[in-house]
Amino acid sequence: MRVWSAPDLPALPGTGLPVRLYDTATASPRTVEPGPTASMYVCGITPYDATHLGHAATYLAFDLLNRAWRDAGHGVAYVQNVTDIDDPLLERATETGENWRALADRETELFTEDMAWLRVLPPDRYIGAVEAIPLIVSLIQRMESSVYDVDGDLYFSVRSDPAFGSVAGLSERQMHELFAERGGDPDRPGKKDPLDPVVWQRARPGEPSWDSPFGAGRPGWHVECTAIAMEHLGVPFDVQGGGNDLAFPHHEMSASHAHVVAGSFATAYVHAGMVGFDGEKMSKSLGNLVFVSKLRHEGVEPAAVRLALLATHYRADREWSQDVLTTAQQRMERWRAAAAAPAGADASRLLAAVRERLADDLDSPGALAAVDEWAATPGADPDAPGLATRVIDTLLGISLAK
Repeated sequence: MRVWSAPDLPALPGTGLPVRLYDTATASPRTVEPGPTASMYVCGITPYDATHLGHAATYLAFDLLNRAWRDAGHGVAYVQNVTDIDDPLLERATETGENWRALADRETELFTEDMAWLRVLPPDRYIGAVEAIPLIVSLIQRMESSVYDVDGDLYFSVRSDPAFGSVAGLSERQMHELFAERGGDPDRPGKKDPLDPVVWQRARPGEPSWDSPFGAGRPGWHVECTAIAMEHLGVPFDVQGGGNDLAFPHHEMSASHAHVVAGSFATAYVHAGMVGFDGEKMSKSLGNLVFVSKLRHEGVEPAAVRLALLATHYRADREWSQDVLTTAQQRMERWRAAAAAPAGADASRLLAAVRERLADDLDSPGALAAVDEWAATPGADPDAPGLATRVIDTLLGISLAK
């Protein structure tokens, strides 16, 4: 799949710090210590609707990590998928009468436009589920001893992985509840365990399907990401990322698929909070979405949207409102005024402060507060505004140019 163009990253003096991240699997912060190349897999969209601010907040969080790693001197191998074949996509296509492939292509293109607008660094590998079907089939064959048949559908036995449950750290009751809510089928007769997920679904009338050694069909959701990550990053890779609604079942199941064939998956599992609107989590099912493309077409500046979302720590749930956007716009104007001044306060201290805050579990509110302090402090250094502008751009992704 075609990725969007990467924004320029202005050079900064010195080198950034090792990044400490909160790992869901250990329920504690840990310093991720990549080799020369840091590796990250962030779960992508199911393209049946436009990108909303919940998506944007997640991808901005991992964009900060990408930027912090690069600033610390690492190369970054970043892989993202697109779930361009799945039940929600087919259901939306049936509702609207649109061809499922045309729908997926259109919404994927819209997503790439939104990410470019928000100045998110693109992945190195941007892989659709459909193009990954040969990889998925190969992985299922390797998982043969953990897979069984139910009326032509293939299921993965979660109990074949002794580490199952170690990613999200949930109780059996919690896992059963969430599995039912998030696309699972715990009550299907014939399954060995209610939590077992489908890895290959036999062909249904009127649905797209692909040939395989198991018969015509299409892949399950979780195995898709496992196959793509293992192929393009290898295991273990440094960070598996996504919204916190993916910790279970998606990341739990994806990790278990890898465990039974390779013994490992990600080193750290990092999850972003949800964005709410009108007191509810922003979601398609509730119909309370704020679309990035709508803000884009209304002429809102991308820097303001980015600044508004970074004002809350990535792991925290937050509310979106016009007030949040207005506050970000006002903040940005204060920064612009300071950056346009002929001289300013020592920006090397700002650089150190922003690096320190991002190294501490991507503390974007702390980083923004450091810029606020710099912008409010008088100074006589003629080079400070230029350096501050580069810090804000390279590390926070916010361009102060109008």
